[in-house]
Amino acid sequence: MNAIEELRWRGFVYDHTEDVPDLLTKQKVTLYNGFDPTGDSLHIGHLVPMMAMARLQRFGHTPIALAGGGTGMVGDPSGRSTERNLLTLDEVQANLERIQQQLSRILDFEVKSNPARIVNNAHWLTEVSLMEFLRDIGKHFTVNYMMAKDSVKSRLAREDGISYTEFSYMLLQAYDFMYLYENHNCVLQMGGSDQWGNILSGVELIRRAKGKKAHALVFPLITQADGTKFGKTSAGTDAWLAADRTSPYRFYQFWLNTDDGDVLNYLRYFTWLNRQEIAEYEDKLYNAPERRETQRRLAQEVTRMIHGETAVHKAEKAANVLFGGDLDGLEAADIRDIFADVPSSELAKTALEGDGLSVVDLLVDSGLASSKGDARRSIKGGGLYLNNERITDAGQTVTLNQSIDSQFVILRKGRKKYHLVQIQQ
Repeated sequence: MNAIEELRWRGFVYDHTEDVPDLLTKQKVTLYNGFDPTGDSLHIGHLVPMMAMARLQRFGHTPIALAGGGTGMVGDPSGRSTERNLLTLDEVQANLERIQQQLSRILDFEVKSNPARIVNNAHWLTEVSLMEFLRDIGKHFTVNYMMAKDSVKSRLAREDGISYTEFSYMLLQAYDFMYLYENHNCVLQMGGSDQWGNILSGVELIRRAKGKKAHALVFPLITQADGTKFGKTSAGTDAWLAADRTSPYRFYQFWLNTDDGDVLNYLRYFTWLNRQEIAEYEDKLYNAPERRETQRRLAQEVTRMIHGETAVHKAEKAANVLFGGDLDGLEAADIRDIFADVPSSELAKTALEGDGLSVVDLLVDSGLASSKGDARRSIKGGGLYLNNERITDAGQTVTLNQSIDSQFVILRKGRKKYHLVQIQQ
């Protein structure tokens, strides 16, 4: 397949200007996508433009990741009901340093022929004077044109309206496109479908101010099979690319829990598997959906790409713990993630010091046994576990030495009924 056929088959094309298919097929061009640095991490929704740029890079095109250090100080009104908090230049710069590391996991900044680049629009937006901007950019746009854009109309309909700051955002983004066109020979801007109006403003500015033709391509906004927004974890929080925001285990679990109705699309969007490989996993999904092999491959591929091979092994080991796997090599942070959703109780550290606490008392206190007699009968029947090891002696005591990093003790009854004991320091 050529570049545009690849993007279409993968599901990346929602709309584009007329000449984009010929452009991507017959030429090697420079293209860009903007990334908002108002947070210190990208989230998995950003994988859509990142993967699209990386695919086009493999076809010989040159991607530019535009970090919105300047526009990030203003805020894009698209898709928002309220105005963003404005950041200082120092705050934006700190976020950019983290985001650049995340981009480098997917885009190739080292290849000699067409290396990816990161540019920060603060370098030119903070230098242009208001008079220059109004004279050279503002004169090309009517207020009528700007108010017709969906991102503005939706906010005007609300009681609190839209500030002039955010109203001007589309002009700043248009100026970005013209700057990259002039200084980096960038002829194509990409983004989510909610950016269509802003991107076309850049195309229009280049036509009016330079008499040249530029191009636009937008991706669909992904929703999950149940209609909810893509990128939310089961807890309702965003799934981030930064390991300290969403742990590799949680990240792996997000993909592993993908609905059957979404998983094949996600394999096309977010992995490098080819048509034949995806067809094989489509067969596995159809013939044995209960084995979830397709979801497991998705989780492995995306976690490896973002966090590395070691993270995949550790995430799978952690997942096996819930099915009785051993705890060797896992730290307290891993245990906290794995057992975040199971019943828990607190225990003073002093209770486990010295000779420790009777395991029978611990089981009763946790609620896994209704009485000491029930605990002893369950131990005799082989149905109780301490840190996933069967308890065989009702006279056993539990000490700090058996805890995980002096923070947790894990109890289990039967195959799946867990209880997490949190040790208070």
